[in-house]
Amino acid sequence: MDYRQIPAIFVADAPGLDFLNSVATPVDEEVDWISDGEGFLAWLEQAGMVPPAALAALRSQSTRAELDAVAAQARALREWFREFVQKRKGRPLTARNLRELAPLNQLLERDDGYGEIVADVTGGVSPFEFRANRRWKSAESLLMPIAEALARLVCDEDFTHVKACEGPRCTLMFADHTRGHARRWCSMAICGNRAKVAAHRARLKEQENS
Repeated sequence: MDYRQIPAIFVADAPGLDFLNSVATPVDEEVDWISDGEGFLAWLEQAGMVPPAALAALRSQSTRAELDAVAAQARALREWFREFVQKRKGRPLTARNLRELAPLNQLLERDDGYGEIVADVTGGVSPFEFRANRRWKSAESLLMPIAEALARLVCDEDFTHVKACEGPRCTLMFADHTRGHARRWCSMAICGNRAKVAAHRARLKEQENS
């Protein structure tokens, strides 16, 4: 199915997991929103991970082949990290997991990030605030905000509450930040209602057969 026909899905409540959800089966067919370079740029824009001006500049200065190549790198990163999360969701991470995250640290080392003091418009105690910026030198720099989101996921999230949707065909994952941590579905609109309808039909059939 053409990813351009369906908006990307952001239901994970964690940017790193939203990236893993950039391939999903929202209806009947699998949709991969980063199947090529243009799709990757569109997904990053929808995710708010890259400033629009930087996306426009990289789109104009990069060839289609370069953008397609970095999209392929993003897909490889996604599948590697998906395996890591699927193995460890539902239980806390330990210091022993650091070795498995070495490829992510290697990617983070390539970042062209820098800090900047800017005016604070929020009316805080100081007239300034510290802003983290990034130099967008090439198409490959588009991987950096994703690497940061994945790093923040393993550093900031309690993996005990990282879950997979209980929908039978659903591949989406999310961080359960609800009170009581009772969330079961990627969203009620996508899988929750399907489950309700299926349960209702099952009850009716049981009543008919009783």
